[in-house]
Amino acid sequence: MVRFSDIKGIRSRSSGRENLTPPKGGGDRLWLSDSPIQEEHAESVLADQGNVEVVSYYEKFVRTAMEVRDKVASGESISPSPILADLRDVLERGLGDRLYTHAMSAPDDYEEVFIHSVEVTFASLLVGKGMGYDAKRLLDLGLAAFLENVGMYTIPGVVLQKQTKLDESEVNRIRQHPEMSYQILSHLGEKYRWLAEVALQVHERADGTGYPKGLKGGEITELASIIALADTYVAMIRKRPYREKFLESDAVKFIVKEAKAQFPARVLKAFLNQISLFPLNTYVRLNNKSVGRVIATEKNQPLRPTVELFYDGMGNKLEKREIIRLSDNPLLYVLETLDERELM
Repeated sequence: MVRFSDIKGIRSRSSGRENLTPPKGGGDRLWLSDSPIQEEHAESVLADQGNVEVVSYYEKFVRTAMEVRDKVASGESISPSPILADLRDVLERGLGDRLYTHAMSAPDDYEEVFIHSVEVTFASLLVGKGMGYDAKRLLDLGLAAFLENVGMYTIPGVVLQKQTKLDESEVNRIRQHPEMSYQILSHLGEKYRWLAEVALQVHERADGTGYPKGLKGGEITELASIIALADTYVAMIRKRPYREKFLESDAVKFIVKEAKAQFPARVLKAFLNQISLFPLNTYVRLNNKSVGRVIATEKNQPLRPTVELFYDGMGNKLEKREIIRLSDNPLLYVLETLDERELM
């Protein structure tokens, strides 16, 4: 029987390299020595160093979110400059994709509101990258995504962390957070007026079903639409007190089928190209009955991701890490996605 506890054990043993796309081989590999063993060790060291850097940045952004919350709670002004500096570093180092990967698989060691801000930031940047944004536009997008939710920091923790269904007054209080975000960010002055406008529009929808103003189509800025889509996806794949989380693939399918009218076609297309129908960390069963987890996606072949296998086709646990790039294996394909609860 396939057990999720076994899968977690395998993942922990390979955590040093679990988010790296496997090398394609051949001419594009950098040989560090004539010894395959030494080469593998050197690559492992480099991978570990890279992962430490990614984790360090992730933790830094979470701490910054905490600091922003504390400033909002005490009525202090927020300074975008340190956030922009960190975002610039991430983009210049080319760490955006890996930070998204790490954020989506990191343990829930912090309050959900902080984790959510970081996840939405890097999911938004992934979509913005797919839309061809330049560095300046990506910086604007990242800053807006990180700060769009500051109005939530004015809502009492007993409401945000309530384990039962919210009553009508509590729902209304939460629905006021875009306007609170607008007020908070408006204090940054005329230079960041655009930032306040984006925060106000993140819960607007292209078909007019959003709030607080019921804007439609071109009335909504593109940055707000990107953040809105990222926010929707991230929220769906996380558990809430009033519902279980969606499977990543089910969340994507829901957005495509049920919510596509709520987002501009250009934004939705970039989202699908970047996130894929089989998003990172989706558990899948292949047609040969082996079981694994998606660790990389193919932009031009969204149905053929790269999978880290945990169990072979006979249900035997693999002691050694095995990675299958489906784009290189035409006879293999994803048969179905799996809920981690099915693997218990």
